[in-house]
Amino acid sequence: MLMITGATGALGTLVTARLADRDDVVIGTRSPAPGGRRTDFDDPASLDFTGVGTLLVISAGAAEDDVVIARHEAAISAAEKAGVGHLVYTSLSGDGDHLTYALAHRWTERRLRASSLDWTVLRNGLYAEFLAAVAAPASDGTIAAPLGTGRLAAVAREDLAEVAVRVATDPAAHAGRTYELVGEDALGGADLAAATGGSYEPGTLAATREAITAAGQALPFQVPMLLSTYAAIAGGFLDGTSVEDRGTLRSLLGKEPRPAIEVYKATVRP
Repeated sequence: MLMITGATGALGTLVTARLADRDDVVIGTRSPAPGGRRTDFDDPASLDFTGVGTLLVISAGAAEDDVVIARHEAAISAAEKAGVGHLVYTSLSGDGDHLTYALAHRWTERRLRASSLDWTVLRNGLYAEFLAAVAAPASDGTIAAPLGTGRLAAVAREDLAEVAVRVATDPAAHAGRTYELVGEDALGGADLAAATGGSYEPGTLAATREAITAAGQALPFQVPMLLSTYAAIAGGFLDGTSVEDRGTLRSLLGKEPRPAIEVYKATVRP
């Protein structure tokens, strides 16, 4: 049996859609549909992985580090107790260590390596769809995101979902492996502007912080998360050049990855 947690998120929804025709897949959510299992990482008593051969753990959501770590500890401990054969975890790309939200991912990877489980880590690059959210053009076409001259090796979420399914449905072939899944072509602010017919006039981190705070839509811990992402891109840390093999995504897909710039355009101008 293959069980998927985090199945209602953006990535999880794409994963479960690809497995909808299989009767050996169980979906774990806080409020499960018929046939699913209640799986609430904030309630360890709900984590019943009995009979699960492979567990695909899609990272347990944005929260403070101690909350995410507690969630992942609960999931791994429950998997060990139930005798799960293999755990596949969606992590963060290795070039993302400068991001404020990297710590919980690295902690989880370390915990997996020390566990009694067979495991595979999928180090996902940042989504092209996410880039469309944080660097969208304004109504006049201007992109003011503080990306400086930096670039992001963004990845189509669809490609990451496809890789997750391929690995989770044939886990033995990937045991003990950590895969870096970043885009082949890094995108900068000027590329985004050219693709959308606008202009790129990068703002400052301070101005961006003020705008995010004034909008009132981000939780307090999310503000430094967003700013660290902008800063890491601008500093040249997320352009994929520090990743040892940028062809891993293509290799696991067995085809050319979806162009991130096309995903960006389709997302900002649906």
